Amino acid sequence: QVQLVESGGGLVQAGGSLRLSCAASGRTFSTNTMAWFRQAPGKEREFVAAISWRGDSTYYADSVKGRFTISRDNAKNAVYLQMNSLKPEDTANYYCAALRRVSPFGSRWDGDFNSWGQGTQVNVSS
Repeated sequence: QVQLVESGGGLVQAGGSLRLSCAASGRTFSTNTMAWFRQAPGKEREFVAAISWRGDSTYYADSVKGRFTISRDNAKNAVYLQMNSLKPEDTANYYCAALRRVSPFGSRWDGDFNSWGQGTQVNVSS
């Protein structure tokens, strides 16, 4: 299983940008589809973006499409989330996760993902 550690969160004004990083350990990282999820206080965890193991295919939640970009560097065992034009409603704890090998690419259900990290908090002020 892959072990994940997120970083890069912080406080930013609306309209600003942040880049989140997810450092992975484990031999299987380079063959895993990876994703970012987020969870705001009092709300369920929601899908944000995912990227195929080769990095040649991505999909996004409608709420972040055009503002966020997911990428990966398999040589560095890392996944990134570039977040631009941030809005107060983007405030949440952001997690990276690995798609289970038995689950389909394209899934947005958190039950299809495992190896969750501790998360990194993003706060967007208005």
